[in-house]
Amino acid sequence: MANSETQIDLRKALLNPALVFLGPEDVLKRDELTREQKTEVFRRWKYDALQLQVVDDENMGSDQPSDILDRVLLALHALNTGPDPEDSPSTKHGGVSFQVSRPGS
Repeated sequence: MANSETQIDLRKALLNPALVFLGPEDVLKRDELTREQKTEVFRRWKYDALQLQVVDDENMGSDQPSDILDRVLLALHALNTGPDPEDSPSTKHGGVSFQVSRPGS
């Protein structure tokens, strides 16, 4: 994991933020990242955290802290980034659920 004195590999951070940053709080402190870059890192981290919840729900275990999703959401809020409806999955697997309308309803 990186510390605040090392240069950021943004591509790596967008693939796996946990390999580049100590935590979401570390991303917030990085002045060399734009607000948009930080938001993209957090969105990726959020996706990863949701996947880890599925792993935990299925008792498969993970090495990420159990509070990582809460920390990512707090960091997004600190950036004043509102929820993005297109980035908010409606299922625990991160998929989109669809309503099926039946004839006559």
